[in-house]
Amino acid sequence: MNGAAGQLPGLLVCLRATLQRELLLVLRRPGDMLNPLFFFAMVCTLFPLAMGPSEEQLAFAAPGVLWVAALLAMLLSLNSLFLSDHADGSLEQLLASPQPLVVLALGKTVAHWLTSGLPLVLLSPALAMAFRLPAGTIWVLMSALTLGTVSLSLLGSVGAALTVGLHRGTALLSLLILPLAMPVLIFGARTVSLSAAGDTYSMGLFALAAYAVGALSLAPFATAAALRISNE
Repeated sequence: MNGAAGQLPGLLVCLRATLQRELLLVLRRPGDMLNPLFFFAMVCTLFPLAMGPSEEQLAFAAPGVLWVAALLAMLLSLNSLFLSDHADGSLEQLLASPQPLVVLALGKTVAHWLTSGLPLVLLSPALAMAFRLPAGTIWVLMSALTLGTVSLSLLGSVGAALTVGLHRGTALLSLLILPLAMPVLIFGARTVSLSAAGDTYSMGLFALAAYAVGALSLAPFATAAALRISNE
């Protein structure tokens, strides 16, 4: 027990260093963060223009449109999670590092969520107003998107690790992640729909939270194993 407690500060330092490195790399390549954000904004902006000004139609379609756009935007950014490390040889250094690969993979995943998932959550209130969602529902949307995008980043890290270096890895990554992401999409859209209708929505948030906790418990280990397999 004392040995595990003594290792904890070192693991936190490793996690923080990985996170800082990834955030600095994103600042040097702002397109990796802006492209998914622009995609999310464009899709959610064009739908109200195409559907017309009917408030009932907009409110009915809003949960599905916002969640599908968020899911696709996250998929756009997942392929680059380990791609640059594989291209410049950094991935081999990570595998040979004395630090646990699980912690390194978790650090990269957290950085991905901070640069891809969190901006979507912060942008969602402005887009929700275009669909004329009630003010109370916007907070539910942000909470659901926060939990959902965390799960998508964690699940996506496993798929990105399995497909790193493969030809046409983006298409394969989508095929791997979409079945696992369907529960997140269903619960997320349903939770927002129930909130907009004035019904009880807490069970949906609990389900999304449980899914995120499960993904956080398993995905870093699966990602580390997938990276070792892909490098063989």
